[in-house]
Amino acid sequence: MTIQRINPSARWSDITVFNGVAYFVDVADDANADMTGQMQQLLAQAEQTLAKVGSDKSQLISVTIYITDFANVGALNDVWSAWLPADSAPSRACLKVELANPAYLVEMAFVAAVAD
Repeated sequence: MTIQRINPSARWSDITVFNGVAYFVDVADDANADMTGQMQQLLAQAEQTLAKVGSDKSQLISVTIYITDFANVGALNDVWSAWLPADSAPSRACLKVELANPAYLVEMAFVAAVAD
């Protein structure tokens, strides 16, 4: 049984891969952006992360979205829907939370299939 940890630190790894499945979390680099900007950044970063493990957004299995204000769900959904390839939406949960950095509006936890 092998668990691959990419860029591990004392508190987390950028990506953890086990049994052909990748797990990772992303937030926007620029926390001063509005919801649209944070989502665009976050999803661009997610694409880069997926590429590092030989995957892409069509291989997403599940995404958990942590949002600080449900008033931003419309903007989130607009960016999300434009980003996803047709007929490949993963299962999804969206939770209202308080994030560690109050400037963050959204954080996402991804689960994706990776190449063998």
